[in-house]
Amino acid sequence: MDRPKILVVDDEKSIRDLLSAALSQWSYQVFLATSGPEALGMLKGQLLDAALIDVRMPDMDGIDLLRELKRYDSSMEIVIMTGYPTVTTAVEALKEGAYDYLTKPLIMDELKHLLARLIERRFLRKEVNTLRSRLGEQLAVNELVGVSPLLQAIKDMVAKVAVSDSPVMVEGESGTGKELVAAAVHRLSPRSKGPFIPVNCSAIPTELLESELFGHVRGAFTGAVADSIGLFRSANGGTIFLDEVAELPPALQVKLLRVLQEKEVRPVGATKTHNVDVRVIAATNRHLEEAMKDGSLRQDLFYRLNVVRVQLPPLRERKEDIPALVAHFLRQFNQRFRREVTGLDPEALAALMAYDFPGNVRELENLIERAYALGARDHLRLTDLPSLGAGARETAPSRPLPTLAEVEKELILRALQVHKNDKERAAKALGLSRRTIYRRLKEYGLL
Repeated sequence: MDRPKILVVDDEKSIRDLLSAALSQWSYQVFLATSGPEALGMLKGQLLDAALIDVRMPDMDGIDLLRELKRYDSSMEIVIMTGYPTVTTAVEALKEGAYDYLTKPLIMDELKHLLARLIERRFLRKEVNTLRSRLGEQLAVNELVGVSPLLQAIKDMVAKVAVSDSPVMVEGESGTGKELVAAAVHRLSPRSKGPFIPVNCSAIPTELLESELFGHVRGAFTGAVADSIGLFRSANGGTIFLDEVAELPPALQVKLLRVLQEKEVRPVGATKTHNVDVRVIAATNRHLEEAMKDGSLRQDLFYRLNVVRVQLPPLRERKEDIPALVAHFLRQFNQRFRREVTGLDPEALAALMAYDFPGNVRELENLIERAYALGARDHLRLTDLPSLGAGARETAPSRPLPTLAEVEKELILRALQVHKNDKERAAKALGLSRRTIYRRLKEYGLL
């Protein structure tokens, strides 16, 4: 097993030197940062186990850094340190997910035992997750992964709509995470203890759709040897997610509309109806207005489903989420493949950041999984992502692989565009200090 990786963030050199010496002696790998922005930069492309963070630092205080680190990698354990302890700061740190709160001057024996407990907890949690994976259980995703303003707006929308019982329409390209949004709405809703039933409407044969959704009675058709309650009744008390709802045939759209209006279903071949208490979340990868115009989606069904509309941006419009997504997938596949991949090389990260991902988040996940399947260990390198290199050559044969500086410039300009040239907000979104973004803009000749 690799030595656990500990990040130390403190603007005082004496503290960094003290902790570096002690942690190295205790057999930890140590990473040192003098500020929050520097720490966030180190996190991109690197999986870390824990962080020791000072509260009072220039550019970004420890609590803000704690929030940003948790957004990038929610599994990282974080210990807050301060020479100016207050109850308010301690409560805020623990509320934001800190593992513990220490007062300076540090008692080194206390820190040593705390880190031992912390690492032991991480190891046991990893073992539990591995056992669950071996048993075939699908671990639930606790939150939508990413740090971009676009994704934050989606998270805010999800939190708002979850508390109501209104239908939700999720619109987005294939692979953007529409089912994750639906699951997040369900998990945050009063129905969270009820079932969540996802249905891919385009994957079920047309002749079986009505029976699958609404059930059937024995003898209703050839092969109906027993009664079936159907997916709507299976979701009673919870949420049903109808993916690719525009692919339903027109006759079934009429029946779905009736279910939404009357809150009851009638199984195929039955004369009796059954009441259902189900929240409906629908999704499509098509443009909804166009689907109505060409007749593939009934207008009355659209208005019934489109009470709340969530539009998921493609990954190419929120590339600043890629490092956080990579960290999430590395942890996921480390458990599945029983590996210790700890990050990816700068060239691999630059290639990922430069690629447009027509398959969105699902394509990114597949790229990382393929690298593991082909034997990647330690760090992911550009050679571990051959299809990414091939795809880049096909789409832009004459374009050289961008440097990290070019990728950074593109991200800064994109962030400024998103935040309407507000340099402070753009810097915060990217994990940079205000001084850094001004210095970069001068280098680009834009100031």
